[in-house]
Amino acid sequence: MRRSTLGSLTRLSLPHGAAAGNPRPVRRAVNRGPRAHTVGVSENAYVPATPGRLHWGHGLRRSGASVTRGWHEWVFTETGVVLTTVAGLPLAALAVWALARHRRATGATRGWAWRRSLAEVGIVYGTVPWVLMTTFPGSRAGEVPSRVILVPLQDLLTMDPGQIVGNLLVFAALGAFAPLRFAALAALPRVLALAGACSALIEIAQYALQLDRVSSVDDVLLNTAGAGLAALASRRWWRGRAGASSADRPAPVAPAPER
Repeated sequence: MRRSTLGSLTRLSLPHGAAAGNPRPVRRAVNRGPRAHTVGVSENAYVPATPGRLHWGHGLRRSGASVTRGWHEWVFTETGVVLTTVAGLPLAALAVWALARHRRATGATRGWAWRRSLAEVGIVYGTVPWVLMTTFPGSRAGEVPSRVILVPLQDLLTMDPGQIVGNLLVFAALGAFAPLRFAALAALPRVLALAGACSALIEIAQYALQLDRVSSVDDVLLNTAGAGLAALASRRWWRGRAGASSADRPAPVAPAPER
């Protein structure tokens, strides 16, 4: 069939040699770039090309795909996670304030309430985004076998500065805030042991799930080193807190005397 366009009308004619007295009505979709129209035609007839259900459904599918792709770019990419984390900083600050206010209402001292609340939010908000990015699969996830590098410093020599800094930051918040929140972790060796164990679990998960990522012992070393450096940076605030923390806790409320 031939198709010609005249203004907003579409003219379609039957093939040469078809019987003029018995034309065959035809319904077909005419695609014009991103728009699709459904028209009814007969021989030598002009029919307005009005949008039909096909256009509405096509647009809906395109809109759904765009929304899905937009969410994927914001949630399931490293850049999207970083931007979302930065944009959510006001909410994190609000969470710290709400927790501290609640603790103050229960009788806790001002310093204990704010320190405990900041540590709890800091551990979660500063660790979860980095751990999430370590679970993003590569382009050939599930198709290629998992790769493991167990020789120390072998993988480190091939990393660019961005990868090294990223590995140092994975458990930096955990190393900085965990000793403030948990008195049992107020010691550098314990912080290093916790960060090393968590990092090893991530590398094992990457290997078991075949995420097309390299499970490397150097990642564990860098993650642990980052937590240790952060713990040293915050040491002035958590050193000696194991014995003093009990004095800052809210005192138990005595029951009212019976009348």
